[in-house]
Amino acid sequence: MGVPLITEMPDPQFVMSEEGHRIATYSWGEDDAPVVLAVHGFASSCRDNWVNTGWVRELLGAGFRVLGVDQRGHGASDRPHDAAQYTMDALVRDIEVVLDTYLIDTVRYLGYSLGARVGWHVAVELGDRIERAVLGGIPDGRPLGRLDLAQARAFAERGEEVTDKVTRNYITLAERVPGNDLRAIIALAEGMRFGDADPDLGHPPQQRILFATGTEDAILEDSRRLAAAVPNGTFVEVPGRHHFNAPGSRDFRHAGVEFLRADG
Repeated sequence: MGVPLITEMPDPQFVMSEEGHRIATYSWGEDDAPVVLAVHGFASSCRDNWVNTGWVRELLGAGFRVLGVDQRGHGASDRPHDAAQYTMDALVRDIEVVLDTYLIDTVRYLGYSLGARVGWHVAVELGDRIERAVLGGIPDGRPLGRLDLAQARAFAERGEEVTDKVTRNYITLAERVPGNDLRAIIALAEGMRFGDADPDLGHPPQQRILFATGTEDAILEDSRRLAAAVPNGTFVEVPGRHHFNAPGSRDFRHAGVEFLRADG
């Protein structure tokens, strides 16, 4: 029996974070198949980044089990409005709790944008549990730091006009996904300013990592530099794609699935 052309979205199975937040997870495929853990980007969701774009379907066709996550603040997961709940450490611990709850020792990691930034830290901190990883659209630095939090909050709470172009773009991105809670998304953007959320070039992942970024993405060269800092890093360009449409690229999908299928 072949893989269906359209991947059905199962009901979420909830995992409890260390603070008691519900983290929505989704599982496809055979229990004994090698696992790909798929972690979406900022203001997106598992459905938006990985199901609607065909990634889950293609990974199933390649013989994987797929374990998808809605990061806190997104999708069907809990959405606290407190910025202190969105540190990088908290997002990494959520991934660890998901693996522990599912009793999964090792996975291959697939992340995009925020999910890729989380993936860098996961690969470092949970090194023996991550076999290899695809990190798409991973920026160097803090792009969310350019968000004007005061304007974003004024819009979310009172509908006031947003004049800052970068902030307007992020709000448009957040509103693109049905059901997003704008106040939770803003809290996440603020939370990423706490602690050490940036990739540490002096302490990179040691696994084989495929970095992929669109040729029309402003972070292209930053992503390339990150790849160069990783001992076993490889970089591929996603032709003709910018940051927000690269996950739907057939070129990205095929390169990523082939990389995840490789041994060693």
